[in-house]
Amino acid sequence: MGSWCFHMTLKYEMQLLDELPMIYSCCVFVYCMFECFKMKSSVYLKVKEPIFHQVMYGVLVFTLVLRSIYIVTWVYPWLRGLGYTSLGIFLLGFLFWNIDNIFCDSLRNFRKKVPPILGVTTQFHAWWHILTGLGSYLHILFSLYTRTLYLRYRPKVKFLFGIWPVIMFEPLRKH
Repeated sequence: MGSWCFHMTLKYEMQLLDELPMIYSCCVFVYCMFECFKMKSSVYLKVKEPIFHQVMYGVLVFTLVLRSIYIVTWVYPWLRGLGYTSLGIFLLGFLFWNIDNIFCDSLRNFRKKVPPILGVTTQFHAWWHILTGLGSYLHILFSLYTRTLYLRYRPKVKFLFGIWPVIMFEPLRKH
């Protein structure tokens, strides 16, 4: 379908539909070729420890944080507010997730003793999802803003209903 869309339109966006599935499917076959000679017990999907996921995700987030700090320090310092807000909210979610992991039994016992409205606020795993989702959304805005500036668009942050930030674009700058 992607190949058909590209060859019918010859548009770059459709070319991606043609080429990206080739990369994705090739990755599946590379994985299969490397896995076919391993012992059954060594396959990641059968190992019940999430450490691989946690370490890899941590490395990726750490890379994003370092690059973002570089950008707000040296390239676009006026984006510090957006960059650090996204990071701070994400890290607050990460803190809540760790509190939930460490004190899970204590929090469950606490929730049994307090009114449900108070107990719901101590569902720190839920707060992890909410805060990391919001922090990620703000980082997407930060990334879009950074990229569109580089491409010479004039992005502006607008607020829907006065509270929800979105990026709006103005036409390309002429040389």
